[in-house]
Amino acid sequence: MTPINLAEKLSQFSAHWSPHIVGAFNGHDLMVVKVLGEFTWHDHPDTDDFFMVLSGELMIDLPDGTVTLKPGEVFVVPKGMQHRPRAVVETHLLLIEPAGTPNTGDPATAVTKVHI
Repeated sequence: MTPINLAEKLSQFSAHWSPHIVGAFNGHDLMVVKVLGEFTWHDHPDTDDFFMVLSGELMIDLPDGTVTLKPGEVFVVPKGMQHRPRAVVETHLLLIEPAGTPNTGDPATAVTKVHI
């Protein structure tokens, strides 16, 4: 039972768009990820998508516009809504989602999440 230091966990990897699991609660994964550039348009048919910016700036393109998040801000994309995260500068995020949720919404194209 020790606190999780997100900055220390983020220092352990450099890959972009590769979520790393740092903890769990109630069947959900707590993950950190570094992002830069554009991710693919996708949706999650069975779950909302939670984003919290730790550093940098994240844009989330939605069908009707773009949401911009700065450090300390949170946004939840409703389940089933198409979206595309993107960042112009390296941005660090905290993600929370049900364990096993594919990051692209499709298990065939999702990255394998790593526990750190």
